[in-house]
Amino acid sequence: MWGHYRENSFMYKRTPSKDNSNMEDVEANSDLLDNCMGKETSNPSWKRSLPHVLVATISSFLFGYHLGVVNEPLESISLDLGFHGNTLAEGLVVSICLGGAFFGCLLSGWIADGVGRRRAFQLSALPMIVGASMSAATNNLFGMLVGRLIVGTGLGLGPAVAALYVTEVSPAFVRGTYGAFIQIATCFGILGSLFIGIPVKEISGWWRVCFGLSTIPAAILALAMVFCAESPHWLYKQGRTAEAEVEFERLLGVSEAKFAISQLSKVDRGDDTDTVKFSELLHGHHSKVVFIGSTLFALQQLSGINAVFYFSSTVFKSAGVPSDVANVCIGFANLTGSIISTVLMDKLGRKVLLFWSFFGMAISMIIQATGASSLLLNTGALYLSVGGMLMFVFTFALGAGPVPGLLLTEIFPSRIRAKAMAFCMSVHWVCNFLVGLLFLRLLEKLGPQLLYSMFATFCMMAVIFVKRNVVETKGKSLQEIEIALLPQD
Repeated sequence: MWGHYRENSFMYKRTPSKDNSNMEDVEANSDLLDNCMGKETSNPSWKRSLPHVLVATISSFLFGYHLGVVNEPLESISLDLGFHGNTLAEGLVVSICLGGAFFGCLLSGWIADGVGRRRAFQLSALPMIVGASMSAATNNLFGMLVGRLIVGTGLGLGPAVAALYVTEVSPAFVRGTYGAFIQIATCFGILGSLFIGIPVKEISGWWRVCFGLSTIPAAILALAMVFCAESPHWLYKQGRTAEAEVEFERLLGVSEAKFAISQLSKVDRGDDTDTVKFSELLHGHHSKVVFIGSTLFALQQLSGINAVFYFSSTVFKSAGVPSDVANVCIGFANLTGSIISTVLMDKLGRKVLLFWSFFGMAISMIIQATGASSLLLNTGALYLSVGGMLMFVFTFALGAGPVPGLLLTEIFPSRIRAKAMAFCMSVHWVCNFLVGLLFLRLLEKLGPQLLYSMFATFCMMAVIFVKRNVVETKGKSLQEIEIALLPQD
């Protein structure tokens, strides 16, 4: 349905790669979105959809928890399982989870479209329960790696479906705020893993408890989804219009449900049930928007953010800072930035937050690179290293963390939304895997100054990319965004 856009209204059309024409496309499309609202409607109650969104964010909590669960206990795990001092094995324990997430994420679009969003959440919880139990009970490196790999498949499926679900069940006027809840839940997951990991040095085998506890929220997610609304957008695509209207009434209220259904009918060109082929995402009408989404996620990971979360204990220990103190500070910086983003997302908009977030991250990495310089005294280097890392996490949480997942589910048309999101997040997991696997080795070979400078360069590349390619979507319903990007008859 996106195949025949007019040249003067489509921001993602294929044009000669000229800077000015690209900028004009983005600006023209932003104006079109501003003018596309043909009906003034009162805002529905945000309270109706909030419980459903909160349940969905449990998957993001688990994502954050499993990101940080090996941070503090990694040394204890390596000693107990017999691979202490093997940096490659330590990197695998961290990153093999991300390798599994790649495969789970790659299939997430087909699963979410095939069985629905609610059942996809339940399916994501199963490997997180099984894999975490295996990791908690294992007595060797192989068992740990298998358990982490199984957990990864659930982590790959859950966050991708969460981004879809939250976008599709949220009222337009709070969709940015609710989208930021995903990042806040991730922060709580990371903080939870850090706090639970504190006794690991005093209590032998405590890391097993760290893994075992994660099965509880996974089970809650599977059970609570029974009582949540199904995505009305998915129901409508299945031809179940009456059920979609019932769910809209449940989420938005009776007065808004009829209008929401009428808006969906305007973007339904009769091809929503067509099979979306993988090749269509790469070479078809949607290849440009998929490229933009993939690039945003790649730059997000190449900025170095998850290297901070995975190996902050190791980095801070070398700087002489107690790892538990440093990790808690990083967690709170992440949470503070995420909470502020919930306020700003629907006020300043997605593009502004994304632009200044990446810019702040670049400055922060430059500060850390300066702190790593041998020209500074130890005290000065310590302050710059710690301050730069905290500033980096804070500015990431303001925009680069929460915005990409929300923005892409907004601009992808309903026909390809789930599968395009799956592909773009798969790119995210590949980059995440590589950073987790190679960070310690690169830190040893290149040194912190050069490595942080490379991360700063990627952040500046992201600033330029956002300026040239991202369009603003705040305050518009998904139907309005899609109508604005359809041919104007």
